[in-house]
Amino acid sequence: MIRSFTATVLVLFASCAFAQSAPPREGPISCAAPVAPDDTERSLKQRYGKDAVVQELPGAEGERYKGVVLFPKAGDRRIEIAFTDDKAGRASGLTLRDAGKVNVWNVAGVTIGSSLADVQKANGKPFLVSGFEWDYGGFVTDWKGGALSRPLQGGCTVTIRFGGKTGAPRSLSGDGVKAASDGAALVKWAPVVTEIGVNFPDR
Repeated sequence: MIRSFTATVLVLFASCAFAQSAPPREGPISCAAPVAPDDTERSLKQRYGKDAVVQELPGAEGERYKGVVLFPKAGDRRIEIAFTDDKAGRASGLTLRDAGKVNVWNVAGVTIGSSLADVQKANGKPFLVSGFEWDYGGFVTDWKGGALSRPLQGGCTVTIRFGGKTGAPRSLSGDGVKAASDGAALVKWAPVVTEIGVNFPDR
């Protein structure tokens, strides 16, 4: 009886230890989890196993770069991780992209598919979005001093990009255009969050 009880206790302790060490698979993203600034390609593979793979990822203006993708086959939890150099010696940040599914991660309460109103609520005030239909279109360019303009605990910053199900109207398109999140034209077109970036501070 004592031996059986001891074995049960050991199993429970082992289960608790595993639960504590298991990396997160959903929930809020911070500056330390599920990816930390000192993470490397190697550390991510050790922690996530087969759920961490090296892939070529899309960059600006058609460029490609090597990064690590967590949960590459799960559109609702996929995370793309960039590094400060080609040797993947230190993570520079992570990106969530629209994969056509409700995302299980959030950053400061914002997730893929969040509306203008959702993001404005998280920011605490209106903000400005760049014109659409070009390489850098749809990004928030000015949080107007709202909550999302401030670094998260740990010093990382947040970038958010919007997109629509259809092409943007001409008045909202092009380099040099700035649209207010509470402006009639943008509200009517009703874009949603299609990309979220968490950028780690430089050492």
